[in-house]
Amino acid sequence: MKATRLDLDGLVMIEPDAHHDSRGSFFESFNEREFEKATGFSGRFVQDNHSISGKGVLRGLHYQLPPHPQGKLVRVVAGAVFEVAVDVRRSSQTFGKWFSIELNGLNRLQLWVPPGFAHGFLALEAHSEVLYKATDFWDPSCERSIRWDDPDIGVRWPMETEPTVSAKDARAVLLGDADLFA
Repeated sequence: MKATRLDLDGLVMIEPDAHHDSRGSFFESFNEREFEKATGFSGRFVQDNHSISGKGVLRGLHYQLPPHPQGKLVRVVAGAVFEVAVDVRRSSQTFGKWFSIELNGLNRLQLWVPPGFAHGFLALEAHSEVLYKATDFWDPSCERSIRWDDPDIGVRWPMETEPTVSAKDARAVLLGDADLFA
């Protein structure tokens, strides 16, 4: 596994080692020992989520506050997404900054999004399947959303038309009005 620490403190891109032969390919999508070495995270994952989205669907930007913050290990098994993580830690030097990467079923890249980051993605292809492991259970009392098009964040989403968003995401607040991490 190859791990690359990114400019926003805590984000790590992970590229599994794939083994190919005449039958196809094989790779470990998760190895606790290697993941801990790569990220420094020694907690546990308690929930796996599987999202299937049509092209142009935008989900996010979501996060959970303490006492149930979630870290997420995100990957795509089919299709492709424009994956985004935004630092929502007020004390961070990169507060309000964002990172993006294309995750798809062919490149097998994964993104570790630790607690303190909002997470979202835009489906770039029909039937894009996103799997992510979460470090805490979903808790609606801790869940928060920031608008995907917040001008203070300025994510440059690769889209030609307005995305399809949920009613909840359409009501999300701007970063300046959000409940955030200290």
